[in-house]
Amino acid sequence: MKSLLTSLVLIIPTLSFAQDINLLPTSTTQQIVYHTYFTLSYSEPHEQAEWVAYLLTAQRLSGNIERSNKFRADSSVITGSAHSSDYAKSGYDKGHLAPAADMKYDSIAMKECFLMSNMSPQLPSFNRGIWKELEESVRSWALEKDSLFIVAGGVLKGNLTPIGVNEVAVPKYFYKIILHINHSEPEAIAFLLPNETATQRLSDYAITIDSLETLTDIDFFPVFPNSIENILESKIQIKQWFSEKQEVKETNTPSSGTSVQCSQITKNGTRCKRKTTSPNGKCYQHGGN
Repeated sequence: MKSLLTSLVLIIPTLSFAQDINLLPTSTTQQIVYHTYFTLSYSEPHEQAEWVAYLLTAQRLSGNIERSNKFRADSSVITGSAHSSDYAKSGYDKGHLAPAADMKYDSIAMKECFLMSNMSPQLPSFNRGIWKELEESVRSWALEKDSLFIVAGGVLKGNLTPIGVNEVAVPKYFYKIILHINHSEPEAIAFLLPNETATQRLSDYAITIDSLETLTDIDFFPVFPNSIENILESKIQIKQWFSEKQEVKETNTPSSGTSVQCSQITKNGTRCKRKTTSPNGKCYQHGGN
């Protein structure tokens, strides 16, 4: 385990392309598209990526490339991607999975992040609200921790409403996973957010990676041995990411006697509404202790 962590720590700070290291999630669609600075798994039935993965470093945030706003179809998607016109008069924003503000270090990165394969339909109040807040938090964490590996996407499950000629599915939920590999052990935090106006604090949407894997059928970090994966994916590591200055109410890592909402997902694809005092954030029916 120590040798694996050492090799990952050495590679991550100098990583230029997501595909240069086997940190990529599994693909349920078998259509992985490699761009210069991010990689995605494209779902043709939903006309969007089931995940987009990329590296973000503190150095990359010092760039000054201006936002392009030039949305265009992705010719690298062999089945054909969605078009910008699919979103016209739909009431939905073209929501970035890999945000433009994370790509301002390189003109190619900025250009490619406006490919339609990197977009998903998001309500304006969501895209410009809690999703933007999460993006800003990720950039803050990158400055603090130096190098992060990020995976984001919509939950492409269930009966989803389509928009446009190409019938782009509108996800009911979006997720984002942030991984930091340091010299002791990996740290990660995951979020599951409904595609609607947020009613809770950002930390309240934290969820275990295990729960997301069950919901999406994606193995997000298959490179890790079970000994690391079990620890990394079964816990909600609030304290490693949110400081006391942010006055975050740690509702997903309950202390003794504190009742919080269960972190798990029901068969209907919604978050369990049961309350729990279990330290692992799960109710009795989902394996709380």
